[in-house]
Amino acid sequence: MKLQEITDYLESYAPLAYQESYDNSGLICGNKNMEITSALICLDSIEAVIDEAIENGCNLVIAHHPIVFSGLKKFNGNNYVERVIIKAIQNNIAIYAAHTNLDNVHYGVNAKIAEKLGLVNCKILAPSTGAKLKKIITFCPESKDEEVRAALFNAGAGSIGNYDQCSFNSNGMGTFRANEQATPYLGEKGRRHQDTEIKIEAIYPAHIESKLIKALLSVHPYEEVAYDLLPITNSNNYVGAGIIGELPSETAEMDFLKLLKQTMKAEGIRYTALRDKKIKKVAVCGGSGSFLLNDAIKSGADILVTADFKYHQFFDAENRIIIADIGHYESEQFTIELFYDILKKKFNTFALLISKINTNPIKYL
Repeated sequence: MKLQEITDYLESYAPLAYQESYDNSGLICGNKNMEITSALICLDSIEAVIDEAIENGCNLVIAHHPIVFSGLKKFNGNNYVERVIIKAIQNNIAIYAAHTNLDNVHYGVNAKIAEKLGLVNCKILAPSTGAKLKKIITFCPESKDEEVRAALFNAGAGSIGNYDQCSFNSNGMGTFRANEQATPYLGEKGRRHQDTEIKIEAIYPAHIESKLIKALLSVHPYEEVAYDLLPITNSNNYVGAGIIGELPSETAEMDFLKLLKQTMKAEGIRYTALRDKKIKKVAVCGGSGSFLLNDAIKSGADILVTADFKYHQFFDAENRIIIADIGHYESEQFTIELFYDILKKKFNTFALLISKINTNPIKYL
C-alpha cells in the first residue's frame, strides 16, 4: 500500500495539529507515494533499528520520538542523527514519527499507561488550550439536509468524545433574489424567492476547517453557499497532556509502587516521601511530565507517575502528592503496542513487526 494511506490513518487518530510547538512529528524522510511492503515499530529510530529494518525487509520505520527535532544543515555522518537519515535514504526506508500529538490525544500514550495500571474513569489531566474547537452553521433546502449533514460528518464535524454525527437542526424561512447572471437552484431570476430551509450546526476541530468547507461546497446545491464559522471557547477535554484515573480500589502506597515497578518494568523508581494515605486517584504522563505537577495536585491525585523530574522539583510535592519517576523509556515503552493496535485495527493483513531493540540510552547498575 502507499505510504500516505498509513500516515493519513495515523494522523486521523493523532492529528499533527495536536503536537507541541517544539516537536517534529510526521514524515521525517520518504515519499508519500512510495509503496510500503512492511513496517517496523519502535520507540526510537536509532541506527540499530534501521539495521533491523534492513535485515527484515521493512521499508517503513514508525517511531514515537522523531529522530530529527531541528534542521540538519549537513549530512556527513558525524552524529547518530545524520547517520540514521543517510542510511534510511540509501536503503529507501521511510521514517515516520508520532510524538506529542500521540501523547495529547485521549486514547494515546497516556491512556495506554492507564490501561496497563488498570485505571478506570480516565480523563485528560490538562486539557489543551491550543486544540481549538469551532462551530459551523449552514443552511440548505429540506430536500438536501441529509446529504449536507453526511458530508460534514464524513469530513470530521460533529464528533464529541465517544459520540459522533452530533448536530443541531432547526427549520426557518430563507429568502434570496437571483440576478440575471445567476443560475439559481430554486426560484426565478429577478424575483425574490422564499423557501423553508434547514439550519445545521456542528462543532469541529479547527485544523480540519479547509477539508470541512471543501466537503460542504461539494454537495451543497446552492450556487452561493451560506455558512458561518464561529470560534467557541469550550475547552477540548479530549486533547491535552496527561491522564488522571482511579484504581478500582484503594491501595497502600508501597503496594502500588511495587505494582508500578513490576507493571512498567522499571529498574527503579525515584519517589518522594510517602504520605501514610492510601492511593486511589492516579495521574500519569509518559515522558517528561514535571510540568503537570500542579495540575495533578489540583485534580486531587494521590500520585503522579511520570519521568525526568529534576532534583529540586521533587521538593515541590510538599507532601501534597507523591511523585513517582519511573524513567523516560519505561514510561513510554508500551507506545509500541499502541502503534501496533492502532494499525492492525485498520490494516489487519499488513505486515507489522515490533522492534526487538531496546533503545533505552540509560543503563542501571
